Amino acid sequence: MTVQTLQTEILKLKPEERWTISSWLDELMADEWDRQIEADAQAGRLDHLVKEAEADYQAGRCRPGP
Repeated sequence: MTVQTLQTEILKLKPEERWTISSWLDELMADEWDRQIEADAQAGRLDHLVKEAEADYQAGRCRPGP
């Protein structure tokens, strides 16, 4: 099935059914994002950001949050 076919079929749905799909896709994408961030963190691909944040903190370039 192609994306275009899916889009065509989705347009045939009732609005409340489209909202259900939209909510499901939002949750799916958020879960996918979380898995990617976790994989990146475990692989060390975010280490440079941690080091940068630590350096900023040590240099006094941080402010308390709200």
